[in-house]
Amino acid sequence: MEENTREPAGPYIVPALQKALRVLELFSAERRSLTTADFAAHLGVSASSIYRIVFTLTEMGYLTKTGRNTYELGPQVVSRGFSFLAGREILQVAVPYINRLRDDTSMSSHMAVREGTEAIYIYRALAPQRISVNVPVGSRFPCHTIAMGRVLLTALDDDDLTTLYKGVRIDGYPPPAPQTLLELKERIAADRRAGWALDYSDYSTAIAAPIRDYVGQVVAAINVSGPDMVMHNDGVQDSLRAALLKTADAISRDLGWSGRAAPATS
Repeated sequence: MEENTREPAGPYIVPALQKALRVLELFSAERRSLTTADFAAHLGVSASSIYRIVFTLTEMGYLTKTGRNTYELGPQVVSRGFSFLAGREILQVAVPYINRLRDDTSMSSHMAVREGTEAIYIYRALAPQRISVNVPVGSRFPCHTIAMGRVLLTALDDDDLTTLYKGVRIDGYPPPAPQTLLELKERIAADRRAGWALDYSDYSTAIAAPIRDYVGQVVAAINVSGPDMVMHNDGVQDSLRAALLKTADAISRDLGWSGRAAPATS
C-alpha cells in the first residue's frame, strides 16, 4: 500500500502527531482491538510507516499490546481523560445505575470526570423533590472544593499532586475546602483510605465515590447530594453512603474492574 501523501491542512500541522491522534480515535466501544494493518488501512499509509508511531504510543502507555501486532487502548488513555472510557462509554454503562440510585434514595445524583484541576459534571439525575441539589451538566468546579473532585484526585500520588498544583492557588475558597496543598494531600489520603468523600456547601451535603476502569484506575466519580435538612437526619448519611458505594461498585465492575484498586498514578 502506498502512503497517503496528502499535504497537511495547514503549515503548523505536525503530521506524526496527527497520525498518532488518529490512531487513538480509531478505537470505540465496538472496536476495542485493532492491528497495525487496521491502523495503516484506516490512515491510508503503509504498515511500516505506522510502526514507530504505534511503538511510541505503546511505550507511553496509550496503547497496550495484546497479541502479535494487535493493540488495545492503554491505561494512560483513560487516566488522561480521553473520551473512550472517561466520556461516552462510561455514561452508557453508568446512566441506568445513577438513575436507579436517584430513584431508590430520592436524592440527586451526579457524575463527574477530571480535567486538570477541575471536575466537570457530565451527568445529572435530578431528585423529584421541590428542594433538591441541581448542578447542570457541563458545570466545572475546582477539584479540591467538592467531594467528587477530591475522589477524582485520589487517582494521583503525592508527587503527581505536587506537579498538578504547581503554581495553582487553592486558598481563597471558603472552608471546608482545604487552604494549602499539604491539607489537600491529607484530605485526599483520608478519602482514599475511606473509599469515599464527604463535602458540605451552600446548605447541602454530598457524598462521593470513585468509578474505576478495567485496570483499577479512578476515571470518574458519582455522588448523592441533598439539602442539609434531610442529609443531617439520624442514619440518613449511612444509608445513602451504602447505596452510593454499591452503585459505584456495580458501575466499575461493568467497566471491567476486577475489584482491586490500581496504585495512585497520573
